[in-house]
Parts: sequence; structure tokens; C-alpha cells
Amino acid sequence: MKPLKSTLFFLVLSALFTACSSDNDTVDKEYPVIIYNTNAFPIQCSQVTRGQKFTFRASFSDNAALGSYSLDIHHNFDHHTHSTEVSDCETDPIKKPVKPMLYINSVTIPDGLKNYEAVQEISIPEDVDPGDYHFMIRLTDKEGWQTLKGISIKIL
Repeated sequence: MKPLKSTLFFLVLSALFTACSSDNDTVDKEYPVIIYNTNAFPIQCSQVTRGQKFTFRASFSDNAALGSYSLDIHHNFDHHTHSTEVSDCETDPIKKPVKPMLYINSVTIPDGLKNYEAVQEISIPEDVDPGDYHFMIRLTDKEGWQTLKGISIKIL
């Protein structure tokens, strides 16, 4: 009777482990990619003008499926940095913001796409403080992995 109980115990235990195991090959473990090619804008140290529009352009890709992207423009009058910047731009002296531009916009990427060309027109209000700004791109895939790109720009 004891060998039967032991065998039954190991069969149940084995069934539980088999039922709870997952196929790690199908789980997305890769970050999405922000591709900055020759058509991309803005690029590091770009200048845009108050009272005018510019067109954001970038390409995105993911091994499984893209989810969304978010754009964030905020002042850099205090000269803070973001770890994704690859080069320094000439900066104005530190100053206190009076009427800085703040732009935050999220876009859902259509379901099932592994590649996406982002094109978005952005208006710069005429009455915002000119100076140093950061242009942040956050790209998230369907699994929730996120890639961040920070670019320094100047509003004239």
C-alpha cells in the first residue's frame, strides 16, 4: 500500500509542476526600440520657434507588439539632465520659469503592429518662455516594457 501512495503522491506532484510551468520562449522579454533615422525630428540640439508648428517623426519597433508612445516637452531652465542624452547642447544661463511650455501627449499604437512610423504635429505657443527644453519620448510595448529617449531642444 505504501508504494501505491508514494507513486500517487509523485504523480500528483508531477502533474502540479507540469500544469504550473510556463513556456518562457513565448514571453516577451525585449524592450521596444526607438529608431532615429535621417527623417527623425527633433534631434539633439534642434531649435523650434514660438508661434510655429513642427512635426515630430520617429520609427518604433518591437519583437512582439507595440503598445503606445508618449511625448513630453518640459523646460530645462535649471539644467537638469536625463541619462539618455548623448551630447550636450549650448545652454542659456539658469533662469526661473515664468510661462514655460509643458506638453504631454500619449498615443495608442494600433493593435498587433511590430513597426510604426510616428508622425505628430506639435504647436509651440507664441507666449511661452524661450530657452532650453527637454523632448522626451517614452515607447511602451504590449507587454509593458518601456524605452525612453531624451533630447535637448531650444525654443526660440
